[in-house]
Amino acid sequence: MKNTAPPKASAAPLLTLAIESIDHEGQGIARRDGKTVFVEGGLAGEIVAARTTRSKPSYDKATVEQVLKASAARVSPACPHFGVCGGCGMQHLDARAQLAAKQRVLEDNLAHIGNTQAEQIFPPIEGPHWGYRHRARLSVRHVEKKGGVLVGFHEKRSSYVADMRECRVLPPAVSALLNPLRDLVAGLSIRDRAPQIEYAQGDANPKLVLRNLEPPTDADLDRLRAFAAQHNVQWYLQPKGPETAQPLPGETHTLAYRLDEFGLRFAFQPTEFTQVNPHINAMLVRRAVRLLALTPQDRVGDLFCGLGNFTLPIAQRAALTFGIEGSAGLITRARENAAANGLAARTDFAVANLFEIADDWFDHLPKLNKLLIDPPRDGALAVVKALPAATTGRLERIVYVSCSPSTLARDAAILVHEKGYRLRGAGVANMFPHTAHVESIALFTAR
Repeated sequence: MKNTAPPKASAAPLLTLAIESIDHEGQGIARRDGKTVFVEGGLAGEIVAARTTRSKPSYDKATVEQVLKASAARVSPACPHFGVCGGCGMQHLDARAQLAAKQRVLEDNLAHIGNTQAEQIFPPIEGPHWGYRHRARLSVRHVEKKGGVLVGFHEKRSSYVADMRECRVLPPAVSALLNPLRDLVAGLSIRDRAPQIEYAQGDANPKLVLRNLEPPTDADLDRLRAFAAQHNVQWYLQPKGPETAQPLPGETHTLAYRLDEFGLRFAFQPTEFTQVNPHINAMLVRRAVRLLALTPQDRVGDLFCGLGNFTLPIAQRAALTFGIEGSAGLITRARENAAANGLAARTDFAVANLFEIADDWFDHLPKLNKLLIDPPRDGALAVVKALPAATTGRLERIVYVSCSPSTLARDAAILVHEKGYRLRGAGVANMFPHTAHVESIALFTAR
């Protein structure tokens, strides 16, 4: 019978490209025939041989096949899974150069989106480059073709789970659990109904949350308990949403992290939001408190306050700190943490959707003279639109902690050009080394 299958498309030809810079996703940027080419794996100043992977009318995408002239900032990736695993895509760039690139992304966003610039660039906040993650969400899949159960992050640009044997950004003791976890899940009756293991670390042993779509059997529970005893971890089961996570039947666990500089301890549940990198978080809190220039007379708002990560350190130095958060569960946790740390009398909390607020919203708050804003990636557009103008003198200082330089720049444009505040300074915090993620902090003051 005649073979009617279409012939395989030939691979795109190799192109020689000069990388001019890198973008906010860590891709190299080159120009060819009047088009921008985003080159995965390319670094500024390099000459590379690359192959086109996607072509659009206004730009192309390509992947480096060979480095013909290497950047002085190019290093050998430390992780054996680099290039396959979807995390840590900037390992081939020297750590100091990564930080400089992130600072440049922040400044470019402020200039091009916010049409503004900071009067001062703050020194970058940095910490350990490896073993820094105290939170992770690991996918679990049983893939017979790959030898059984896989536990890890997704492959690059794919929904497949990477075949990982270690992870350098996890603490070594947690990285060492990847292989034992594969064996554990393979032996469970619900191995095909357990799609995720979430890891959370506080000031004690690691907590592991098994997402179980079906109840485990008694034999499954015995295996989980034996694993916990052998590897000094504690298990939770999560049958539905994050709020359903509970320790194994008959067990109780505590989970908390500390801010030693402030003498504070924060209890939390393993599925509740806390910062991934505790080293950077501690330094970020320190800087935020310093930038607020707190006095015993200050009344400070903490917007998107979560479980009180910034609220409580501020409350130690101010007359009142008023925390607002959209999650009722996190507000409950914040109140509990304030009471446990002896700060209930100096704090107040409210549940509110800060993405949907009225123009006169600020007028109905307690009298506040300073603000800390720490929104998710969507930023705080509704909040900044509702703030009083700098000329009213009602707000002296605003410290804005951001996990998205583009939304920070958008909100900065409103604060500077519409509300009349000065952008006194901004800088990055390397919350996620070896990734293109840019965490930053900015200070605005009344003119």
